[in-house]
Amino acid sequence: MEALQLRRPSMNKNSRIYLAGHRGLVGSAILKKLQEKGYSNIVVRTHAELDLTRQADVEDFFRDEKPEIVILAAAKVGGIGANSRYSADFIYENLAIALNVIETARKCNVEKLINLGSSCIYPRLAPQPLKEEYLLTGALEPTNEAYAIAKISAIKLCRYYNQQYSTNFLSLMPTNLYGPNDNYDLENSHVLAAFIRKFHEAKQSGKSVVLWGDGSPRREFLHSYDLAEAIIFLLENKNASDIGEIINVGTGADITIRELAELVAGIIGYTGEVVWDTTKPNGTPQKLLDVSRIMNMGWKAKISLPRGILSMYEDFLLHL
Repeated sequence: MEALQLRRPSMNKNSRIYLAGHRGLVGSAILKKLQEKGYSNIVVRTHAELDLTRQADVEDFFRDEKPEIVILAAAKVGGIGANSRYSADFIYENLAIALNVIETARKCNVEKLINLGSSCIYPRLAPQPLKEEYLLTGALEPTNEAYAIAKISAIKLCRYYNQQYSTNFLSLMPTNLYGPNDNYDLENSHVLAAFIRKFHEAKQSGKSVVLWGDGSPRREFLHSYDLAEAIIFLLENKNASDIGEIINVGTGADITIRELAELVAGIIGYTGEVVWDTTKPNGTPQKLLDVSRIMNMGWKAKISLPRGILSMYEDFLLHL
């Protein structure tokens, strides 16, 4: 596929935006916020309509739709259990998605691309809070190493494309995410979604709640709507040359998993027993992002964790 010399406009309300992964937790939040802000020329495809792991299909799609802005929110994601059981799937699918979308965006002269990573890219025992320059300074957390390697590869792909081809590809590293339209499947869900389902079902059944680990790890949580606002802020105001290789997006505050469990139990109204299964892994001891760079640019998260969990639980109840 030869490079298509597409128009390179500045970001505006009529920019043709391809949002990959629009039905997921992050993608649906981005779509909602883009529409609220008056962006109407948004292109989306379901997985059934476009398999991003198939290079030829991605190239055909870009040739036909000619997106000017690309937001790469599509990914295979999951919690500790899913990452451990399906590590080959996690590294292959996420690598394939990144390679196909980023390379095709480069070939098609896309004006700007947002590549979404994850805070798990940082070394397991890196100093806290995690600064952007800590990338690749130590060993990764084993339970999600496959996913992290795929995400690090996407970051480096964007970096070297910017360096060699003068592209404008930005890589954002959000912290742990939650919000409406999350995945509540206990086999594949992240910790907060799993807690909401477990405590809700325990409240209904009167049984105890069993949670992994000892509750000591510390985690930071960012509402998906806040991440969407950060993405739009950077699209409208910053370029890759402004942010460097990566930029963290989070709240700058964390809590223990035990405190999170207590918070979720209180919001749901569960008063039964909580059992901590210490035969299960804790994961990384702490993941708190240093978000000083993006805050110094003029952006900060607005949704508090209690308010965000309450709205997420309301969404969960609507979809039972």
